[in-house]
Amino acid sequence: MADHSQMQLQSLAPAAPGSVPGSECLDPLRLGLEHYDARNSWDELIAPSGEPHPHAQDLVRALAAMDTAELAARQTAAELAIKEMGVTFTVYSEKDGAIDRAWPFDIIPRIIARSEWERIEAGLKQRVRALNRFIDDLYHDQTIVADGVFPAELLADSANFRPQCRWVDPPFGIWAHICGSDLVRDADGTVYVLEDNLRVPSGVSYMLENRLVTKRVFPELFENYAPLPVDDYPSQLFDTLAALSPRPAEYPEVVVLTPGIYNSAYFEHAYLAQQMGCELVEGRDLVVCEDDCVYMRTVDGLQRVDVIYRRIDDLFLDPEAFRPDSALGVNGLLRAWKAGNVALANAPGAGVADDKVVYAFVPDIIKYYLGEEAIIPNVPTFRCLYAEEREHVLANLDSLVVKPANESGGYGMLMGPQASPAERERFAELIRRNPRNYIAQPVLNLSTVPTVVEGRVEPRHLDLRPFILSADHMHVTMGGLTRVAMRKGSLVVNSSQGGGSKDTWIVAD
Repeated sequence: MADHSQMQLQSLAPAAPGSVPGSECLDPLRLGLEHYDARNSWDELIAPSGEPHPHAQDLVRALAAMDTAELAARQTAAELAIKEMGVTFTVYSEKDGAIDRAWPFDIIPRIIARSEWERIEAGLKQRVRALNRFIDDLYHDQTIVADGVFPAELLADSANFRPQCRWVDPPFGIWAHICGSDLVRDADGTVYVLEDNLRVPSGVSYMLENRLVTKRVFPELFENYAPLPVDDYPSQLFDTLAALSPRPAEYPEVVVLTPGIYNSAYFEHAYLAQQMGCELVEGRDLVVCEDDCVYMRTVDGLQRVDVIYRRIDDLFLDPEAFRPDSALGVNGLLRAWKAGNVALANAPGAGVADDKVVYAFVPDIIKYYLGEEAIIPNVPTFRCLYAEEREHVLANLDSLVVKPANESGGYGMLMGPQASPAERERFAELIRRNPRNYIAQPVLNLSTVPTVVEGRVEPRHLDLRPFILSADHMHVTMGGLTRVAMRKGSLVVNSSQGGGSKDTWIVAD
């Protein structure tokens, strides 16, 4: 058997004399990918038979034309381009504090057929439309609670419900203007929504940069493919924000509010502000005056602000309304927003739907507000709030993933099959103590995609975060941020825990 480190993606040469016509075409197991096994999970490029999916054939041809050395050289070129472009993210550790690291990127794109994407796009719009109706209802009449569809105790115990936001009417009734919903595919090819991010979802700048890097290191791929564009996202984002302006103007004053340079997503804050042609501001740059309007301090004096794309969590937005010790926010900001003098995206309080327990009710929420079945299903979910489901979870902790309601980034979870008996017992006690705070789900066999690992091509698990913009119109990114678990067998895709990313292509079938 060939040495793994010497594996080559051999070129698609003409058939050798005596070979079966066509046998040289497109079977990666016959293209030197004999070590690539696509049978254990659904693979985004390679079918279980070993043949590429129809929409991935040209990509496999291109890979097959490269040997190991060229593939490694392309990967190195991508990493150098990322450093040159200054694409970074910040991780935190108790030992070293905040550390800027180059964005982890793999050069082999993830490809999705246009026909499949159209269904996903419709499902995402349906989901966000229902979630915005749900949020608006919770801050007004709470009919979904009165009708018994959503439990009153869940609302009463919600960590992200903001009583300060009751009876506010944001433009168009939209609270979550930017949503990032995480999608996964199981072993049978079914696409599920894993969670919804409705507070300050991040990652879209890396989606944009991934496309730029791919064009630099793999320009020839674009000769045979025309993936749907993603580079119009900044203009779509600006149009979404501008539509919220309380003052009619062709170019309202839109700013991006950042916690500052030490935030893990600061690169994205600065990137999006620059791409939209907006000011990047911190709380100290803004002031609310006696007229309950927000102004930006400039060298020419105070300048009124119409829309704030805020990248600060609710509780730090306004010391007057929330945490009085916050040094990141703006005194009186909530007052100005409630008076209708400034728009905030996402609106304070939108996080009431960004809760993994609320997630379990989203199919019911869609049915209640839209009268429709969910186009994209949830992952099967057990709600520890209910005694019968809780007992099932406690009896099967060794085969389930347990998630707290409001953690993110893959933290605070129990991966039952990988946990020790002591860890499972600790989580059992946490569930018994606060059952409302936990859900559990089966361990999905996430789909894989060919990934360059130490000069070899190996399958790695992945997810996808598309971004949905909502105001007077809705837009869904043509693809999204594909995150990939770089460690063999790992299901953890978060960059802070060793994950990487890929360019995502939506292509014709």
